[in-house]
Amino acid sequence: MSFPERVRIVEVGPRDGLQNEPIQVPVATRVALIEALAAAGLTRIEAGSFVSPKWVPQMAGTEEVLASLRRVPGVDYPVLVPNLQGLDRALAAGVTEIAVFGAASEAFSRRNINCSIAESLDRFAPVVERALAAGMRVRGYVSCVLGCPYEGTVAPAAVAGVAARLAAMGCYEISLGDTIGVGTPLQARHLVERVAQDVPVARLALHFHDTYGQALANTLACLETGVAVIDAAVAGLGGCPYAKGAAGNLATEDLVYMLHGMGIATGVDLDRLCAAGDMIAATLGRPSGSRVAKARQGLRP
Repeated sequence: MSFPERVRIVEVGPRDGLQNEPIQVPVATRVALIEALAAAGLTRIEAGSFVSPKWVPQMAGTEEVLASLRRVPGVDYPVLVPNLQGLDRALAAGVTEIAVFGAASEAFSRRNINCSIAESLDRFAPVVERALAAGMRVRGYVSCVLGCPYEGTVAPAAVAGVAARLAAMGCYEISLGDTIGVGTPLQARHLVERVAQDVPVARLALHFHDTYGQALANTLACLETGVAVIDAAVAGLGGCPYAKGAAGNLATEDLVYMLHGMGIATGVDLDRLCAAGDMIAATLGRPSGSRVAKARQGLRP
């Protein structure tokens, strides 16, 4: 077996995680969380999104979050941008990296943004073009890569088509997201192998939700393909509004523990990471969603 020597973790808790939590976390707490994650050694931390607060109230105040951050050299703080209005806000906030978000499922795309996949990608094209012209880096997300809550199975070729279109637009990296967390290891690996026929594996990242407890297993199965970028959320933040009772994202603590146990470097201090997770879990009034964090709490005197 051949695994990467180092994995870069994209911390999505402050954005993808918190936007799916039932409460709105204060700006000061969001800032403290991001700063704690940077102190733990994470170098790419999603700071928020410029979407309408009417639709995602949890992300209101992203401008204030960015303005208040004590930025660490070498750490990037990307934000999600759905349209040109959001891009204007990102530019005004001095953002250097954005992300755009497409779906591999026609039903999901129509239910959530009221347009087809092709139409959604056409909407993103001018956003990406303008962002690149402004010197920004752009990351692309593809949702529902291993299943859709409305249409069930999603064909790997459909995922590859969306990923290839985003790559052609100029997205430097494409994150493949199992939005409802239904995928299993061989499915995940075969998906990556298929997408890699159209987009080089060096430009792919993985984003697994842990609804069925498969996120770590899926990650392990895909590491052998050469993928070396994994999205995760501290304390397993988040969930999926389209899968009742769904767990959140793959917990960053659990991912780091596994990778370090395999001798794969991450640059992340697990103790500091767990402390950051404990802090935000306490704010949310519930236990951390990380099994590693729970185990380590049980070992404390």
